[in-house]
Amino acid sequence: MARWRPPSSKSSPYITAEGAEKLQAELKSLWVRRADVTRHLAAAAAEGDRSENAEYIYRKKELREIDRRIRYLQKRLPEIKVIAHLPSDRERVFFGAWVTLENADGEESTYRIVGPDEFDPQKGWISVDSPMARALLKKAIDDEVVVNTPAGPLRCVLVDIRYRTEKS
Repeated sequence: MARWRPPSSKSSPYITAEGAEKLQAELKSLWVRRADVTRHLAAAAAEGDRSENAEYIYRKKELREIDRRIRYLQKRLPEIKVIAHLPSDRERVFFGAWVTLENADGEESTYRIVGPDEFDPQKGWISVDSPMARALLKKAIDDEVVVNTPAGPLRCVLVDIRYRTEKS
């Protein structure tokens, strides 16, 4: 019996041009990988008893995961909006901006605001839907940013805003 989960909130449809290209490339590579997995699955199925055939069970699971991701990408790609232009007001934080924040201890952190399909915490890319990004949007340099976290409010000062940087 499946566990019921409430539907997740709809994520923003925005994405950078690089992110859209990566998703298209991922979809293409998944179709190639799917063909390979299907060949291996057919070979494993031909070996006989499928109930104790580890290769067959593994390939079926792998095929399900590939199909799930392909379905997601086929539904997501038509609804995304590529944001390739720079905002007219570059003194404020908008989608695609690199922002540098300074906390009370003087430590600086740099983040890039990107779409939910391309966020990467290790690169410092945060989703436009995240609480941090929401707090940053439309702020200017020297504005105080307050983000509510489980540990309490986090207060930072916005020290730099830039677009299209060499750090991409």
